[in-house]
Amino acid sequence: MEPPRSDSEDFVYRIYNADGGEVDQCGNGARCFARFVRERGLVDRDEIHVATATGKMTLRIEADGRVTVDMGAPRFAPADIPFDTSGQADRYTLEVDHQRVEFGAVSLGNPHAVLHVDNVDSAPVARIGPLLESHPRFPQRVNVGFMQIVGNTHIRLRVYERGAGETLACGSGACAAVAVGRQQGLLGDKVEVDLRGGRLTIRWPGGDAPLLMTGPAVTVYEGQIEL
Repeated sequence: MEPPRSDSEDFVYRIYNADGGEVDQCGNGARCFARFVRERGLVDRDEIHVATATGKMTLRIEADGRVTVDMGAPRFAPADIPFDTSGQADRYTLEVDHQRVEFGAVSLGNPHAVLHVDNVDSAPVARIGPLLESHPRFPQRVNVGFMQIVGNTHIRLRVYERGAGETLACGSGACAAVAVGRQQGLLGDKVEVDLRGGRLTIRWPGGDAPLLMTGPAVTVYEGQIEL
């Protein structure tokens, strides 16, 4: 966290992945950020405005303690993701590990590819994830989501994140999965997303409307590190 750079911001919010690379934004990190600044007494309002590398985000602490993040409108244009392809489509295919892989692609401030799988428990996350993440058609690499559709209001998800590998939860990945599912006509405008680390509620009516992510944020521990 850094001081604001304008009167419309409360803080500047920056995220680094495990490999040391700075990323554009992180949905789960944003919820943790909101909880952190409130618990430290750095802000006393329920609505917090932060600047990220790609724009601004609004974070709201709900009455039940969960945090809602305005993730902005999903961007499907290949140049916005970025993804090197001839034109925009609901579904794309690439050859990965000698097989054709079909996926949807979207940006939520960071690039995502979303694959449909029958069951996330047996999905080839460890094999396909790193190969698609570093595919040359994604010049900034890509987060890879493996989505199992339980119903039009419920999905299960695993995400292989660029620079981090598979994680227990990915907020922007959950948003990306719902956005792709909505674009393909498979999901409704409010979806419960079950990840290995917990459940998120994603709401998106479509079009240019902002996508809203709601989920918990819990303090685990505090510590110090010498650098």
